Amino acid sequence: MDSSPPGRFVRESISEYSEFALPNDANTLGNVLGGKVMHLVDIAAALAAVRHARCSVVTASVDHMSFLHPIHIGQLIVLRSSVNRVFRTSMEIGVRVEVENLVTGAIQHTSSAYLTFVALDKNGCRLAIPPVIPETKDEKRRYEEAEERRAYRLAMREKALQKRR
Repeated sequence: MDSSPPGRFVRESISEYSEFALPNDANTLGNVLGGKVMHLVDIAAALAAVRHARCSVVTASVDHMSFLHPIHIGQLIVLRSSVNRVFRTSMEIGVRVEVENLVTGAIQHTSSAYLTFVALDKNGCRLAIPPVIPETKDEKRRYEEAEERRAYRLAMREKALQKRR
């Protein structure tokens, strides 16, 4: 008998998180601190991960993150996230960060990131995660690309372990 949990559609994990950029989040130039944006990305990714896994999750890794445009005080920071792919006890979450100028309505993409989350039971042991089922062309593309990113992450991890030995 197959003990793997039933699959869930990508759309079931889609999450949106938004926050108003305030002065205490900014540097002396009036731009939101990169660390603040990274914190919000982690929260947005966790929302999608929990929605999919329906259990406790922890951040295992964050891929490269570039800041394409600054986020200014007074703008609305909008983060959209969803599960791209599941790898038994871990999953890749994609997060897209945009800002909205609330006066003009202009929206600008500011950054994107991929995070890996691991599902844990009440004792802190890894749990099997339901597979994700991509439906749209874009979801299927992200699903396939997630395998390539995972292979790269694992190769970099192995390389780092080799250096320690």
